[in-house]
Amino acid sequence: MTASSRAVLAATFAPGETAVPSARRFTREVMTAWAASTVLPAAEQLAEELAAQVAEAPFEIVWKHYGDAVQVEFRQRTAPNGDPKGPSVDVEEWGITFAGDSRVHWARLTLPGSADRVAAEWAEETSRGPHWLGFLADASDLLAGTLDPDMVPAIIAQIVVPRLSAWCAVYTSDTGSGPRRLAYLWHADEARIDGLREQLTELNVPDSTAASLQLADSQVLAVPLIARGRSLGAMCLGRPDRFTDESIQFSEDIARRAALAMDNARLYAQQAAANRALQRSLLPPNEPEVPGLDYGVVYEPAGEANEVGGDFYDLFKAGDESWRFAIGDVCGTGPEAAAVTGLARHTLRLLAREGYGVAAVLGRLNQAILEEGERARFLTLLHGDITPLESGGLEVRLVSAGHPEALRLKPSGVVEPVTTPQSLLGVFPEVVFEADTIHLDHGDVLLAVTDGVTERRSGGRLLDDDGGLAKLLAECAGLSARAVAERIRRGAADFAPEPSADDLAILVLRAR
Repeated sequence: MTASSRAVLAATFAPGETAVPSARRFTREVMTAWAASTVLPAAEQLAEELAAQVAEAPFEIVWKHYGDAVQVEFRQRTAPNGDPKGPSVDVEEWGITFAGDSRVHWARLTLPGSADRVAAEWAEETSRGPHWLGFLADASDLLAGTLDPDMVPAIIAQIVVPRLSAWCAVYTSDTGSGPRRLAYLWHADEARIDGLREQLTELNVPDSTAASLQLADSQVLAVPLIARGRSLGAMCLGRPDRFTDESIQFSEDIARRAALAMDNARLYAQQAAANRALQRSLLPPNEPEVPGLDYGVVYEPAGEANEVGGDFYDLFKAGDESWRFAIGDVCGTGPEAAAVTGLARHTLRLLAREGYGVAAVLGRLNQAILEEGERARFLTLLHGDITPLESGGLEVRLVSAGHPEALRLKPSGVVEPVTTPQSLLGVFPEVVFEADTIHLDHGDVLLAVTDGVTERRSGGRLLDDDGGLAKLLAECAGLSARAVAERIRRGAADFAPEPSADDLAILVLRAR
């Protein structure tokens, strides 16, 4: 095992529900940047397990690359409640250390291959120096390995230290013309980072041209980060001796690649944020209170952050004593599918408040979709009307337009389909829909899902083969609506080992 780390990447996380998935995502970014895919599954699981133990308070994750191993450290000011648990994954070693009022829970994963061979490769690469053209290829691969704009400055620093400089400071500007901030700072000697940070407050970094500067005992090379004609910041390299012409050329080449990677990551993040906002706008803004009804929903788009899902659900008040619900699946994903989803959601709400019954609403929605012409998308939809009864229970009128059949669960555990299959929307212009009427007595559960559940695939089998969904629902007798929805979600997730490739929506209505 080498005595010191060759690369370090760190991030700080806030407590809460997002802490664990954020820690896992950060770990995936780190392993991708380091081309350590062989240990990615183990590293992700390790990060998830350790994060779960500290997620109640802010914490920092530090990943270190030693050449023949990677080590993760979870640093936290306040020790969490309970005894620390060792990782379930196969690690080289793990432990707990304390420094003042901070606690560090760490674990080390061995990288495949001989430790001596890996160490020799590191030494050989270093001995070749910046003349090795493969250095630029490696830098390009590392920068292309992330679409997280916050990770790019850290990767830049890890690329150039110690190969080109003793330290690296990366400055960024959010607007290109606004004030710059120090986004990441790294020094080959970790003990000198805090002192260097103070010295950098006196450094005047040029805006648009490379420049040689002096800072204390360091020669500084400041290189602007410019992509597509916009200034994104600057990369400052420092070393005790002067920069050679070749090292300056390599630094400028890396800066060009880094700026392009940073710009791509920012564009991706902006698109992802816009699509998340669009996705939220297509879902109910609030959860209404419905007399006599307990309900639970699960919604999980399967696409990446920059892709809008095609599934949706809704629950809203339609009149003084009635409420409407809907769950649908638009063919495809992306902006085109989102346009049809928005059309469907607003049409359902508008016509319901105008007093149209569920069958009439679907008929008019079908016409509206067809009028979209080439922009039209097929849509499966389950739409229903809920009316509380004075005698107890709920009366539900519903229409299933090409949608997976809705199921009713009795308290006794009996499950039965309650909808009549009818034509999906956006196909036939003259289709006539008819509503089914059912009663939900106390404890009865109505389950509606999209095909992300029923068509969840494991090998050659689907989850709903041989009534698989009904069997899963039968196990939920006596559970609350939210518990039923979570049980169906977990059943779909556990049905196959790989992540789902389809959106998933689950709506559960339970009569109180």
